[in-house]
Amino acid sequence: MQISDYPQLNLSSVPRIASVHRTTGETNVQVTVNLDGTGICKAATGIPFLDHMLHQISSHGLIDLDVQAQGDWEIDDHHTNEDVGITLGQALAKALGDRKGIVRFGNFLAPLDEALVQVALDFSGRPHLSYGLQIPTERVGTYDTQLVREFFVALVNHSQMTLHIRQLDGINSHHIIEATFKAFARAARMAIEVDPRRAGTIPSSKGVL
Repeated sequence: MQISDYPQLNLSSVPRIASVHRTTGETNVQVTVNLDGTGICKAATGIPFLDHMLHQISSHGLIDLDVQAQGDWEIDDHHTNEDVGITLGQALAKALGDRKGIVRFGNFLAPLDEALVQVALDFSGRPHLSYGLQIPTERVGTYDTQLVREFFVALVNHSQMTLHIRQLDGINSHHIIEATFKAFARAARMAIEVDPRRAGTIPSSKGVL
């Protein structure tokens, strides 16, 4: 069998762009992603620290990202934080489509000063989160640090990925969280890259994700 006998698909020419609009009685969230972008980010969630972390995903994942959210901030940031995670997860899943031709797995170890966080992920079609952060303070600025886990729970469930987060070192809450988002971004970038040797096939021995 020759190379020419394999099915060929130039996935680099297929736009991997998706938009999702999610409205509830608590929030109104619009997310647009371009998986083959250059790291352009527009984030206005009403939660400044979350905006900062979304910029990390975009910049280090080379994903163009536009996130606009209105929420019930007078109560707290929980609903908006969670619904941004849900909508971003849905947009990622939509942009990936049937996931043909992608590398699928990603792993990255990100340092930020004294903090060191490892992220390993698999766009497996099976949602699972293993969360190993130990954030020492209850807040970073006005942001409730419990919401970091809630964001990733929502993202994992709606993007259908397996995600493992391990904190290897760190004493500063901001550094730990930012290292996590940077490691996630780089791992995701690795996983969503198009593998030219896949020739547009499903990256699974079962033939389906």
